[in-house]
Amino acid sequence: MQLPIIAPAPLVTAHAEAFRDLFENRCQFQHFENYLTGLMVLPNKSMANISRCVVESADKTNLSRYFSNDYWFQEQVNDRRIKYVLHQTKSVRLAKDRSALIVDDTLCEHVGSLFEYIDRHYNHGDNTYPLAHNPVTSHYVSGPVRFPVDLRLYRRYEEVTCWEEFVHKHFPEREIPKKKKERTQFHKAVDPVLLQDPEFQALHQQFQTKIALAKELVEAAIRHKLPFSVVLIDSWYLAEEFIAVLSRRKKDWISILKKNRNLETNSFVLKDADGKRIPLAGPHISVEDLVALIPANAYREVKVGDQTYWTFTLAVRIPGLGKVRLVISFENADLQGTYAVLVTNRVDWTAQRIIATYLLRWPIETFYQDGKEHLGFDEYRMRDAKAIQKHWCLVFVAYSLLHLDCLPSSLKQSRLPIKTIGEACRQQAQMLIQALILYASQQLEQGQNANELFAYLFAKQQACATA
Repeated sequence: MQLPIIAPAPLVTAHAEAFRDLFENRCQFQHFENYLTGLMVLPNKSMANISRCVVESADKTNLSRYFSNDYWFQEQVNDRRIKYVLHQTKSVRLAKDRSALIVDDTLCEHVGSLFEYIDRHYNHGDNTYPLAHNPVTSHYVSGPVRFPVDLRLYRRYEEVTCWEEFVHKHFPEREIPKKKKERTQFHKAVDPVLLQDPEFQALHQQFQTKIALAKELVEAAIRHKLPFSVVLIDSWYLAEEFIAVLSRRKKDWISILKKNRNLETNSFVLKDADGKRIPLAGPHISVEDLVALIPANAYREVKVGDQTYWTFTLAVRIPGLGKVRLVISFENADLQGTYAVLVTNRVDWTAQRIIATYLLRWPIETFYQDGKEHLGFDEYRMRDAKAIQKHWCLVFVAYSLLHLDCLPSSLKQSRLPIKTIGEACRQQAQMLIQALILYASQQLEQGQNANELFAYLFAKQQACATA
């Protein structure tokens, strides 16, 4: 049994009024406050548990309707959140040319296929295909300020188009391959026929790649008037069409570069340990083949914070991307083990600046970790996609309010948050325990019967336990 919650978390009370006019009535606003509080302090983030633990909350059915019906719109709440956080962080943000937007995606894994739009997505960490939702998100970083900006749900082509159903409809005698390579070949054979079906064609037009979603996120960040100059991505998003959008929007970019990516050999000169030019055969050379040719004495020691890297940098041309700068870096002077390759459009930047800027990408990883561990980003149980989007929206709000509590008072105090999201959550929980104790003490002093008081505080939890 968990301790009852008699009031919204102090952070929610302090900031929630900025969102008040987005809700039709006081009841909806209380749902907003209660859900944010539950996300911050309860180990079980389900609607049922939040309803049980918040003494003055409505039941689960009312809370469920709050998410499934159009009582409020997450786009409006998200717009207000971003505007509010930008206003609150004016004094601790860095200049635009030192601020970044990060684009990445994560998996929200689930057991069971009853969730709308759930499908099997590739997990790069363990090479599996779990049932999951795959949101693509953007994240803002400026000194100690770092918060999620926006989200788009990626849906696989086969799920969007109901591809298997149409295959069975048009090719009833054909068996659909299970293995990736064979399935790709099968797609090439059957898709031209499927696209002649008007119903399939209409679904085909609805499909959006992760690159298309990333483009939307950048455009949305610009509409939000986020002050940033550079976009940080991993190799998945290093596509010509995405880079073209960044170029048109005059945004710099840095990405990890895959080691099989080709470089134009006529765009650079590589010298051996004696300073003699190394002849390169053919018009292209892969990154990994290039690294094998670089002499050890060409690497330079670079320090970024407390970390030391041994780097080689080179301006080259990459087909589809144009002229870029590569930074090849090892973490040891022996140049052994794995290495990373960064690529950027800023051919004038040093290796030190490129690495330091790309390391700003780390906060999106900590957001995914904190969001899942502390705020229930992937713990939703609602099955409707619209309701799930609203859950994610309120996780963004909860994270942002907690992050405001983690910021230093000025840049002179720190260029990093002064505490973690986990610490902020625990502090809110402690304050709610204190509020509960004070409330109980006041009620007892006013003559309230102890048994009646505790029966009132634990009524909903007790009813659930005996049901």
